Order: sequence, then C-alpha cells, then structure tokens
Amino acid sequence: MSKKRIKIGVLGFGGLGQAAARVLAPKQSVIHVAAADQQGYIYQPEGINVNEAIAVYQQQGSVGYLQPQGVLSEQSIQDLIKCADVDGYFLALPNLPNTFMVEVARQFISLGWRGVLVDALKRTSALAQMLELQEDLQKAGITYLTGCGATPGLLTAAAVLAAQSYAEIHQVKITFGVGIANWEAYRATIREDIAHLPGYNLEIAKNMTDAEVEALLEKTNGILTLENMEHADDLMLELAGICPRERVTVGGVVDTRNPKKPLSTNVQVTGRTFEGKISTHTFTLGDETSMAANVCGPAFGYLKAGKALHNRGIYGIFTAAEVMPQYVN
Repeated sequence: MSKKRIKIGVLGFGGLGQAAARVLAPKQSVIHVAAADQQGYIYQPEGINVNEAIAVYQQQGSVGYLQPQGVLSEQSIQDLIKCADVDGYFLALPNLPNTFMVEVARQFISLGWRGVLVDALKRTSALAQMLELQEDLQKAGITYLTGCGATPGLLTAAAVLAAQSYAEIHQVKITFGVGIANWEAYRATIREDIAHLPGYNLEIAKNMTDAEVEALLEKTNGILTLENMEHADDLMLELAGICPRERVTVGGVVDTRNPKKPLSTNVQVTGRTFEGKISTHTFTLGDETSMAANVCGPAFGYLKAGKALHNRGIYGIFTAAEVMPQYVN
C-alpha cells in the first residue's frame, strides 16, 4: 500500500476553514498544501504553517497576504485550482446563496481538474442541485462526496448503521446542540442557521449586516432554536433506501455565547424488528466534541474514502449515507 501522503486543499478560511487547517496539522497520512478565501490563496507544496496562515488571515483578512507564497486574487478559487497540485479539496464554504456549492463544483469541471471534492452542505434543495451534476462529474473524472459534515454526515451515516437492526424504519430524529463562545468566529454558519428560523430565508440571512445579526441574537439571549429544518439528511436517507424523507426530522439549539453545548447531539432511529418489536437506537456524540471536530473529522474521513474510490476509477457524486469514511491518521 502506498505511503504517499494525500495532498489536501481547503476552500474557505473562516471559522470552519481554520478549524479544518488545525485538524489537518498533526496528521501524518495527509498534508495540507493549499487554502483560499474570498480575497486570495496560498499554495505551499511542502505544507502550510497553520499558525502563520491563521494569524495572517485574522490580522489582514486573507491568506493571500502570507509571504512569500500568498497571492491576492479576486478569483482566488479559480486561480488556486489552476496552479496547485492537490488530490482533494474540502469545500469549507457557506452555501449562501443556495446555488453556491454547485457553482464551485462547475468551476472545477470547467477547468478540467480531476480529483476528490468534499462538502458539508446542509440543505435538501442544495443537495438536489448537486445530484444533477452526476454525469458531468463522472465525465470530468471527479469523485464528489456531498453532505459530509456532522449533520448531514456523521449522524446520517450513524442512522444508516443503526437502521440495519430493523425490518422497517419508522422515524429518524436528529437533534443537535452547538455551543460557540462567539458567533463572529462562525458568521457564515450562524447566518445559515438564521435562515431556518420562522420569518427568515437564505436571501434575508445572507443580506443581514453583522449589526442586524447581533440585534437578533440580543433578542434571543444568543440562543437559536431550530425545528423541522430543511436538512439534506432526509433526502440522503431516502436515496439510501432507509425510509421516506417525511420520516426524518432535524432540529437543534445553537448557543452563540457559550462554548458548552446546550444539549447533547444525537440521532434516534426507531423501527420494527423482524420479530415485530418496536425499538429505538440512540447514537450520542460526546458533549466535549465541538461542532468543528464533528464536521471536519468526518469531512476528511470521507475525502480519504473518496481518494480510494478515485484511485479505482470510480467517479461521480456520492452522499455520506452511501460510503463509509476512512480514518485519517
């Protein structure tokens, strides 16, 4: 088996992108060589110094300012794809607007890039758009894994495993608790969450100023309570043959002022066994694991699995419910 390290790029360098860089730093089987944000990019074949990259981004607003390899660019993703030798990218990007992830995937296709792409998109409608790229991705030689964060992702995959005990699945209920000390570290993620609130949508959330977000959070004491969210877990589990999407619900509580989770993140799978018994499996994530750990870890596990598929000439789009992630050492 080849000991060659997988060369990884991260698109987006906000809260999630920075966390992804920290997750990658101590890994031995992969190397983080590329990163891009809205204003620039960096490509370092020998590996990015994560502390330097984060410091420059936080002080100057872009990894493009990192000397000597940083490059400022108004089309940073496109320029990075053209110049960097990367096996796979994690798209740590906000899906605002709802077509953004598809547009990024199309950029990779149009540039003739071949490799592995992984996203952590959330919305059912965004996933439905991604699935329409199946043939284009296959022809392009791209292995794309979608919905590979925590939910959808880790918890969706856990639901697939839990479902094996049952002859019929009655309900899949995903409940998450997220605690962050300061919403500004995850601006895009919080805006995506706000879009799920009654009276809000993606367009409204995208156009909210930071002051307007602050005002909303002031009203709610920093708590966002989300119910019956439009989350792609439902479509992923339906496509995997687990149950109709109507039987899948996703909701949770986000505390934007406290790193302690307001409640434990879990997935409950209720079904009927072949003996006719009704039962529920519950898979609960440890409260000490952060949102970033539960999103980035699975994303890179799926990227590694995607690389194995790509090496075997298997291209196209797959969801987190179809492929088992591989552990990244």
